[in-house]
This record gives sequence, structure tokens and C-alpha cells, in this order.
Amino acid sequence: MKKFLKVALITLGSIVGVIALTLATTSIVNAVASNSEASELKTYGTLVPVDGKQMNVVIHGDDTGKETDTVVLIPGFGTAAPDVDFGLLIKELEPTHRVVVVEPFGYGLSDGTDKPRTSANIVSEIHEALQQVKVNKFVLMGHSIAGIYGLEYVNAYPSDVTAFVGIDSSVPTQPGMDTKFPISALQTAKSLGLVRVATALGGDAYAGTDFTEDAKTQMNILSNRNSLSDTYADEMSRFSENFTNAQRLSFPKDLPVLEFIVKDVTVKGWTELHEEQVASVDHGELVILKGDHYLHHTQSKAIAQSFNDFMAGLPTS
Repeated sequence: MKKFLKVALITLGSIVGVIALTLATTSIVNAVASNSEASELKTYGTLVPVDGKQMNVVIHGDDTGKETDTVVLIPGFGTAAPDVDFGLLIKELEPTHRVVVVEPFGYGLSDGTDKPRTSANIVSEIHEALQQVKVNKFVLMGHSIAGIYGLEYVNAYPSDVTAFVGIDSSVPTQPGMDTKFPISALQTAKSLGLVRVATALGGDAYAGTDFTEDAKTQMNILSNRNSLSDTYADEMSRFSENFTNAQRLSFPKDLPVLEFIVKDVTVKGWTELHEEQVASVDHGELVILKGDHYLHHTQSKAIAQSFNDFMAGLPTS
């Protein structure tokens, strides 16, 4: 028995030692890779002062002077490099629109912040960034959680927005948004380099898209840098709060609303919830497309064409 216990303890000690050595190795590799990637990161856009920090805004195309010809894009949660992520859609929109991408705090090349990631704070910061670059009237187009922030925006600054376009965008009453995430454990996993390992084992996340290898590299670099930052974690921790608060809001009845959603989604009631949104306004339309949640990665041409048709069909004042 004593011999067995001795062997068991030695074995256990060896396993713990191997795990510790492995984690030490992944941590070192992660730190070295992060430093190396920093030198490969390409800068883009314009950093503007917002609330004492710097927020990145990227403007594609020239100001046409027409309100409906400016489109402001805001990303879904955790989109580490919004301007690059929207690149394929920007390419389709740019021939006929000025496209402005706002990278909120914690995203892209923008600073992080310790200000609570409530919808009200996020929207106020985006508004300030747009004011800094003199973008005052625009179509607001956003992906995923931008549906929640978009609702907040059009109610806080109704005179700024001429239409809202959602790309598989969130709705306040969708199920599952009261989930508690193991944020501290995820941040620890990142610091130990395990998230980088898992990402590498997962293969090419952009397979089947038209992204260039350079674009993929930039998105991966910014993902390794921005994901699970303190800013990111605070926003994640406030999902339930932000979705619940959004239930008091609705789109103004005279605001045109165009929604693109995934055809074969697994979220219960997804189609019906969006049908209700577009039916609540005078000019609303729902377009169902094949693809995954990031519809703008594979359906940019269809999105741009349907958007142009929708805007052209609106009554002129």
C-alpha cells in the first residue's frame, strides 16, 4: 500500500510538473508571439479624442453631401478588427456610398477603457467620435449586438439617423442573453496562451470567404490582442443588463428599417422577432439569406444590392 501511494504521488507530481511546464511554455510563446505581432500590425483610420481616450474612425470614400449616401458601420460583439472585418461589404458599398466604420473602445485600433460598457456609454462615445469627424446624418448599419446599440442610438440621437440596417442583428427579447460567462477563467486561459493554442487548432476561421491572406493576418493579430481584454470582458458581463434595458425601446415609426437575417438560425423565434421589428415601422423589410451569423463575410453583394434597392424605394420628402 505504501509503495502504491508512493508511486501514485510520484506519478501525480510528474503530471502536475508536465502541466506546469506546458503552461509556462504556452505563456512564454504567447508573450513572444504578441510582441512579434505588434510589429506586423498595420495602422489605418483616424484616431479621434473621445472621453479622454482615442477612438479609431475609418472613412471610405468622399462626402457626397447626401444624407442617405453615408453609411456608418458598427460591429458585433468581439469583432476584433471591425474595419477589416467589414472589408468585403465596404467594397460593395463604396462605389455608391461614403462608408464610415467606427471601432468602439476595445475594438480595432481604439484604446481600451474602464468606463462601464453600458449601451448608453457605448452609444454616447460612438456619437462623439462621429461628431469629431463631422458625420452628422447617416444610415446606421450594424452587425449582431449592434441591434441593441442601434436601438439605443436612434432613440438617443433620432435626428442623426436616416435609416437602420441590421446584419443578423440582436433583438432585446431574444433568448439566452441572461447567461453567465466564466470571464475570469477565459481571461486566465488567454494569459496562459491557451486561447491562442485553441485558435490555432481551430484552423482558418475565414475559409470560404474572399478575404485576402493579409486581411486574415491583420484580423488574427487584432483578435489575439483585443479578445478578452478588460474592456471586452466588461461588455460581456453586461449582456443581460443591456438587453434588458433595450426592452424599453423601439424603432421610431417613421424610421426605415431593413433587416438581414440568417435563413437556418438555431435561435428560437429569430425570424418572428425580426418580423415584428420591421412590421413596427412605416417602411420595414426583412431579407433572409443563406450563410452564418457573419453574413457580410459571404453575402456582401446581396446585402449591398438589397440595401440600395430598399433605399431607392423609400418615398422622397
